[in-house]
Amino acid sequence: MSISIGRQTLICQCLSSLPLEDFECLLMDYDYDKLSTKSLLKIFVAAQLDKWSSYGQFEEKLRAHPNLRKELGISEISGSQLSRRINDLPTEWVQKLFLKVIQKIQELTKKQTGISKNIGYLKIVDSTQIRLPKTLCNWANISKEFNSVKMHTRLVVVSKDTVFPDKIIPSSGIVGDSETANLLVETDDATYVMDRGYPTIKNLEDWLEREISFVTRISKSLRLYSIEEYTPTHPSVLRDAKVNFGVSKKPVRYIEFVDEQNRTYRILTSRWDLTDQEIMEIYKNRWMIELFFKWVKQHLKLTKVWSTKPQGIWNQMFLSLIAYGLALIVKLQTQSTKTLWEFFQILQIYLYKSWSSFLKALFRKKSRTSRGRQKVPIPLEKKPIVFGTVAICKEKRKK
Repeated sequence: MSISIGRQTLICQCLSSLPLEDFECLLMDYDYDKLSTKSLLKIFVAAQLDKWSSYGQFEEKLRAHPNLRKELGISEISGSQLSRRINDLPTEWVQKLFLKVIQKIQELTKKQTGISKNIGYLKIVDSTQIRLPKTLCNWANISKEFNSVKMHTRLVVVSKDTVFPDKIIPSSGIVGDSETANLLVETDDATYVMDRGYPTIKNLEDWLEREISFVTRISKSLRLYSIEEYTPTHPSVLRDAKVNFGVSKKPVRYIEFVDEQNRTYRILTSRWDLTDQEIMEIYKNRWMIELFFKWVKQHLKLTKVWSTKPQGIWNQMFLSLIAYGLALIVKLQTQSTKTLWEFFQILQIYLYKSWSSFLKALFRKKSRTSRGRQKVPIPLEKKPIVFGTVAICKEKRKK
């Protein structure tokens, strides 16, 4: 999976780099002679990258860009066909493509060491809620006025600048975080970071039994029994202790600290090798997953659903993350030092331009901002505000 430098448009270069070798089987497309599964997946990834918001826009974009249609291998397609196919497409197939994209990211980031050499990789576990139309998605009903689904996510932090999801579990909105914990927390070399929704007594005991490294916030209802107290080494840390929880006989470490707004955090961890300050730093990095959810919803339009059926929505979750992964792969391959958002802005602007023009914009040097020695400005008299004759304006009365 590599991106070649040619005269092809950037969006075609990106789509041609998707690892779609396993989707060229004729049996997959036995009943779909006009639109292959491979083309279908490319269309929806393009829609995510370019933020297409409706099936009408799908049609117009494809009509306006013949080079894109050529890359997709289609002459024309209707929105109704796309709607039917995204609902019928087995989610297992889209999940398989997602995992292949993640595998490429893992290859490109294997030399990165995590937040620091001491801390290593982090895997942050959390979920985000996606609200659905009130009348069309009763299968996702939570209350009379609220329908939603969840995307339970495991976000890998390989450096302070590079994060990516390596596993998600779609669910209806009433599935609790703790119910998915042991599907997302696996035995490996990473430290798992979680909020209060995950550490039930049963889950904590299971993680200790499997020797999972974790840093998790706990609720006040979890009863702790002190075994040994340590002297905190950082002014924000109120307590550092060895404790037992509930009826467990395996001790864990308890860190209590306050943040800049004087909010108190109660943390349990199995990392005995780190300082209290490093444990505090690990938990503060949990905020990365909140930023990730915000990024995906805003810039890949995950909140704008293309389907009202479960399978169509599950497929869109995976396709959104495939688009995210594809953008990250291009960023890693070009070795850009820009933030992902800065990079993605340029990528979206140049989607229908050539690869070479994209690279030129990506590595363009900033123009000189200094204007030399400046004169001290002389204060000007304030001019009266002119409202014009069209608008109606009323000033607030002064007391």
